Amino acid sequence: MPALQFRHRASRLLALVAVMASSFSTHAVAADTNVAAAHAWRDARQMVLVVTDGWDATTGTLQRFELRDGHWQPASTAAPVSVGRNGAAWGMGLHPAQAQGPQKQEGDGRAPAGVFTLGEAFGYADKVDTAMPYRPMHATSYCIDVPDSPLYNRIINTREEGEAAAKGSTEPMRLDLRNDGDPRYREGLVIGHNPKATPRAGSCIFAHLWRTPGEATAGCTAMASETMKAVLAWLAPDARPVFVLLPRDEYSRVMREWQLPEATR
Repeated sequence: MPALQFRHRASRLLALVAVMASSFSTHAVAADTNVAAAHAWRDARQMVLVVTDGWDATTGTLQRFELRDGHWQPASTAAPVSVGRNGAAWGMGLHPAQAQGPQKQEGDGRAPAGVFTLGEAFGYADKVDTAMPYRPMHATSYCIDVPDSPLYNRIINTREEGEAAAKGSTEPMRLDLRNDGDPRYREGLVIGHNPKATPRAGSCIFAHLWRTPGEATAGCTAMASETMKAVLAWLAPDARPVFVLLPRDEYSRVMREWQLPEATR
């Protein structure tokens, strides 16, 4: 074989090997990402799972699961909930970023989708029946939804932070004192969306009561009082509970990779 022809064939062979190596590397990175996703909540032994019928659906079901003998087992039957008035969108939580589908933004009326930590419980009473850390809300309590604020995505008390800290906030936490006894924040839980408080990525995401059955929210997950009470009484901080919200098609796509339980229809 002439030397020039040999060099051309060798060059093509090396190029093919490079392409194959690059492809293998890409698939390896994707596999590593999926493994990391499944392990991001590997310590969780309790899960609150919300499944909706699509990105634009405003209602869904909530079911509790416990990890027993290495498998997720139902801890409750499915109960109805409502989500954002415009449905759901990928949020920022424990799961890897997802490029396909809507992305949560401040004021979009969508509930964050993904896997999230569960933070403190809150409410109007001095205490409630829960083992979760609990903070009573006051007339001076606000959640800061102002993207440019250094307190963005935090619940504050203006008695401590000053009146100016809540300027522009549309999230007073004692809705009952401002809206004819509004019960929505009488009992609730902070959902750990956007933990780094990225501006305009969405703030003040809660699980809370609904005013009327099925009423959509500004981006939270709302439910009946009996559902909330059962969730609060069941949650145990040492079980590292997580909150999962996904449209059904997305749930089916990631269920095995993310090691999620079988959802009840």
